[in-house]
Amino acid sequence: MRIRPAVLDDADAIAHVHLASWKTTYPGIIAQDYIDSLRVEVGTAMWRTRLTENAPATFVAEDESGIFGFAAGGAIVHNVDGYDGELGAIYLLASHHKQGAGRALVQRIAATLHGQGFRSMIVWALEANPACRFYQRLGGVPVAAQTIDIGGQSLPEVAYGWPDITVLVL
Repeated sequence: MRIRPAVLDDADAIAHVHLASWKTTYPGIIAQDYIDSLRVEVGTAMWRTRLTENAPATFVAEDESGIFGFAAGGAIVHNVDGYDGELGAIYLLASHHKQGAGRALVQRIAATLHGQGFRSMIVWALEANPACRFYQRLGGVPVAAQTIDIGGQSLPEVAYGWPDITVLVL
């Protein structure tokens, strides 16, 4: 496994991982008709834009089969008092869960943010997302909650925080 900065040519692979993750993670949490309406072409265009612009730091996890995960993070987008950085996205193909790639991606984002002068970090997750246990195992603690609208459905989400980002740095 290798973690490296994402490049523009990775946009399609990132979009594939993003969509595949939604299809395996969110059934029963998000309305299935909404999940079924998602298109990889839309995701590819979004990631091309993000990777072209001065976007948050984005890293991919890959092995001999190709890209199987990614994470992105930067300055906090959804303000939570006392926190300045945000892990905005992290997705892995289900076939690569529990093999250390998620932890490595979070650590890489944390190290990058720390190097940019950030002191702390949050990540928002749907309350019913099994990844919440992953964030807790990494030392994240619930620090905020809100409701988010996805496809016309109001869903509770929770922010897990690390008040001192150095606990995540490699």
